[in-house]
Amino acid sequence: MRLHDLKPRPGARHRRKRLGQGEASGHGKTSGRGGKGQTARSGSSIRIGFEGGQMPLIRRIPKRGFNNARHTTRYLPVNLEALNRFEDGARVDEAALQGAGLANGRGAGIKILGAGELTRKLTVSAHAFSASAKAKIEAKGGKCELIIPKSPQPAKAETSKS
Repeated sequence: MRLHDLKPRPGARHRRKRLGQGEASGHGKTSGRGGKGQTARSGSSIRIGFEGGQMPLIRRIPKRGFNNARHTTRYLPVNLEALNRFEDGARVDEAALQGAGLANGRGAGIKILGAGELTRKLTVSAHAFSASAKAKIEAKGGKCELIIPKSPQPAKAETSKS
């Protein structure tokens, strides 16, 4: 089999629906748009959830309770096994992990998890550690340094001289 022999699986490709090709086609006259009205017009689009001015379902349903998920701290996870790519005795911090492509994306910080085995002595600097990860790093003679995020300082009020 060669590249020029490849074909899509049967049923994977569909014919384009040809609208307005006469009554016999089954898609003539109104071309699948029904009869008259706002949605029959060209350029018409109604935003998702709009119900013609009626109070939309999403606003009719009562919203109750507290959801703790909105207030959680989301860390970027990094497993211990992945730290074996660094040299023995190296300092592994946020910049080193991002440079190695291990902690990409948006998060409140980096959390080191204990999956896998560590084979090197490392100084690891992260925002959080699982208990098993901390134990495994320290068992190899390494260090765990916790990064404490800076809390925002209130703006100082200007003192006016009178």
